[in-house]
Amino acid sequence: MRATQNLDLMKAFAAEVRARRHALGFSQEELAHRAEVNRTFVAKVELAQNQPTLTVLHKLATGLEIDLPELLRLAEARYAKLRKASK
Repeated sequence: MRATQNLDLMKAFAAEVRARRHALGFSQEELAHRAEVNRTFVAKVELAQNQPTLTVLHKLATGLEIDLPELLRLAEARYAKLRKASK
């Protein structure tokens, strides 16, 4: 059975990836190259249309020059803000 997607969590992660990429001055193409993934995949992650695997999460974090636990912590903080704002 496939798990239900949490769209708010996906949006929070997407926003964190996009913010981190912009802060580094990377294009989607540059991040894709650094993370060894396809540019369209990066775009879909940033639009909350894809849920990356653990392996790809690690690649994205590496490409964004951040440890995976820190990237996930920042995304979780965004998610908590989204949940609080929606109440």
